[in-house]
Amino acid sequence: MIAAIKRAGSNTRGLLAYLYGPGDHDEHLDPHIVAGFAMLGMPDPGRDENATLTELARYLDEPVRLRNGEFGKQVTDHVWHCPVRAAPEDRFLSDAEWGEIAQRIVQAAGIAPVGDDLACRWVAVRHADDHIHILATTVREDGRRPKLHDSGLRVGDACREIEKDYGLRQLKKGDRTGTHRPTQAEMHKAQRLGWDQTSPEWLQARIRAAIPHVTGAEEFIAYLEAGGIEVQVRRGPSGDLLGYAAGRPGDVNEAGEQIYHPGSKISPDLSLPKIKARLESSRPEEHPTARRNQPSTPWHKAAEALDTLHTDLADDTHAQAHITALGELLEATAQTAPAHLRAELQAASKAFARAQRSQIRAEDSAAHALRSAARDIVHTATGPDGSALAALVAALVWATIVAARWHEAKHHAHQADAARQAVQHLQTAADRALAPTLAELTARPPRDQARRVLASDVRAAVPDHAERILTDPAWPALATVLADAEARGHHPHQLLKEAAAQRELTTARQPARVLITRIQHTGRSPAPNRRAEAARSRTTMTVSIPARQARTSQPATAPAQPSAAPESARISR
Repeated sequence: MIAAIKRAGSNTRGLLAYLYGPGDHDEHLDPHIVAGFAMLGMPDPGRDENATLTELARYLDEPVRLRNGEFGKQVTDHVWHCPVRAAPEDRFLSDAEWGEIAQRIVQAAGIAPVGDDLACRWVAVRHADDHIHILATTVREDGRRPKLHDSGLRVGDACREIEKDYGLRQLKKGDRTGTHRPTQAEMHKAQRLGWDQTSPEWLQARIRAAIPHVTGAEEFIAYLEAGGIEVQVRRGPSGDLLGYAAGRPGDVNEAGEQIYHPGSKISPDLSLPKIKARLESSRPEEHPTARRNQPSTPWHKAAEALDTLHTDLADDTHAQAHITALGELLEATAQTAPAHLRAELQAASKAFARAQRSQIRAEDSAAHALRSAARDIVHTATGPDGSALAALVAALVWATIVAARWHEAKHHAHQADAARQAVQHLQTAADRALAPTLAELTARPPRDQARRVLASDVRAAVPDHAERILTDPAWPALATVLADAEARGHHPHQLLKEAAAQRELTTARQPARVLITRIQHTGRSPAPNRRAEAARSRTTMTVSIPARQARTSQPATAPAQPSAAPESARISR
């Protein structure tokens, strides 16, 4: 059940005309009052042929007229309007039931508290089977205004209780971190102009896409402007940036003036203070392209940054920061991924946007590694190789699952749902990303004897999941990965244990595929040769000790002479 409180109005008679009228598409049938402030003596134009809309409006507005006449200061924002709609699959509710529901909602809102004879006047009008409209005038009988602060939250809580009591579809509790639903006017305007999205939705997508590219607030504004977005900024006397509002090109009012939307209204986490906090916490020491001599690619670095995500969720403020940064990494990956993966990754990023924010304050500096990885990715000129991309997308799948579980544990129902939706898109992208690698690996399987030995390693390293792994269609490809890693000096048994520890396999759809991406990621470099390292250590010791002895035994006045290295040192070199 959804109760949507509308913006305060000033025309009681006008709203009643709509409620008792035919509707925009003749959908209003038999409009009539099902509940109200004082049913005795209240005119109902729907059921009394002698009653008029003007009479009912005058009855509801009486306390407003008295206050305005007595105090002089005119009250004009006095019309409170709240449509209440049942879900399509809900059972038919009688007039009496709708009346009880309306009574509970006005009590929760503070319009008519229980036992308050001097409360506001209100009516609930039903003109369809599945919903009612509650109209109230927000001046009490004693001339005071009701306390309506946070009434939306209280009404939402009341609706959740009503759903339980009446056996209706149970929705999830809100937490004031969701974006505003598009208004009817915004949706009609988008349809009229041939836009797929309303202006706030269009702006939200582009603002989120900008964040991984910039390192400061001024750069953020410049990036939006360069992308064709109309930006209006607010600055302090010192010139410091204090706020911004964004506008979609072509979105103008009747006077032809650009319409702007404040960042915080587009989405709660897109206000300038929150964006600045995120950017300042991840400002790189140098431009990503300056780190060219580092062997690890941005794609591998991103996967490495995700490896420790599950250990960083113990502290709530750190967890919220990492989940927010995970959304930025998803956005960056979607922007730079190959075309055949882009649609699913963009859908995952869009779904995960709702999971990025909660009421928990984020310690943004804790997520520096993830944000740096996102910036490295969008500033990299070349794309990833197949295995690096597959490893990153697989890591994103697991990280998003971990995020969903954290939200579930914190009872963040909407965020958990959003994360689960993102997981579905990411799993499809992961399957597509791994397909070429699987084909190449399956085409060159190890010999039967080697595969039997590797199967023994699987049974020894992950006994609880061994049969699922060995019967997975991707097992031949995993055997090839293990054989390749063994050729580079790694121990398959150890690699399997490490991979299984990083990502639990109980919920994995295809455990062999999960292990492939994990082992390709961790085992891509040759294993260190401990014997060679020990030999180099002994060589250093053999050379350095005689050299120091030779230098210290020479007279202070004698010129330094090159000392001959011992025979053993020359041979070692």
